[in-house]
Amino acid sequence: MSNEQNDVKVKALFGKEKNPSNIMPRKLTLDSTIKFRCHPGVSCFTACCGGIKIVLTPYDILILSKRLEIPAHEFLQLYTTPTYLENTDMPGVMIKMREEDNKCPFVTPDGCTVYTDRPSACRYYPVGMADFHEAGQKDENGSEISGGDDKFFFVVKEDYCKGHEEDKEWTVREWRADQGVDVRDEMNRDWLRLVMRRKSHGKQATLSEQGKRMFFMASTDLATFRRFIFESSFLDTYVVDPELVEKIKEDDIEMLHFSYRYLASSLFGVQDEGFKIKDERIQAKVSTMKQEQDQSVLQAVRQYEALKADIDDLTPGGKKK
Repeated sequence: MSNEQNDVKVKALFGKEKNPSNIMPRKLTLDSTIKFRCHPGVSCFTACCGGIKIVLTPYDILILSKRLEIPAHEFLQLYTTPTYLENTDMPGVMIKMREEDNKCPFVTPDGCTVYTDRPSACRYYPVGMADFHEAGQKDENGSEISGGDDKFFFVVKEDYCKGHEEDKEWTVREWRADQGVDVRDEMNRDWLRLVMRRKSHGKQATLSEQGKRMFFMASTDLATFRRFIFESSFLDTYVVDPELVEKIKEDDIEMLHFSYRYLASSLFGVQDEGFKIKDERIQAKVSTMKQEQDQSVLQAVRQYEALKADIDDLTPGGKKK
């Protein structure tokens, strides 16, 4: 990608008309340094935990459900509310704020009660990342942009946040490692690619209601998705590696990645050797379609013959003989 193209994209990100002014207009690398520290001693402690939209990724839901030792469907009912993922018609969930103070249900004056398992969105501040390739950006020829120059970092600075006034220095790399961001990036990557792929299709395309239900189930409730895999005709329809089948029976992380692959294949037609329909299923479908087609042709012939007979029985005056 040329420097000119990259400059245009940077301006689009940092431009005041389309982006919040709290994004600092400076491109950072993993080795750039920032000053920031959040702790109970800062006057704004936990201020960022209220009046905010915290959208949960599938991995967030999995980890928080395990932390609270409740099934995913119960976690969703108690702690989340439905939403649509940004600029898409893809259904998701976000943390349901407490009614009395509009704060996260897991925050107290002493801090976050699920801090080590907190959602991905809570880990990134104040360092954001721009990845134009992951966002499905295309060059002037319509090809997806790739290359290391397409990823950079930036600082977000909220007016109320006093953590920026602390004297603790980090590199971006050190901050991300301390916050466990790299692990979250790895676990969220394929799911985010699905969202970005949907965004790239624009508003002229819509997901079917069945597609929305499947996306929501696979993204929010692995137990239900696992039952779909093992208790429906899924494994009779698709060729799936037996070793992988054994893994997804018990391993939630394997199941999570499996769900992303299935969604990419079923919703967006991404070619995946792991989701090839069995030949006998294809043949059976072709046979059924042929039978339906033959029946449609016969029905059309019968309708034509009946219509022709009615016409032949009419007199020139329009009355039957």
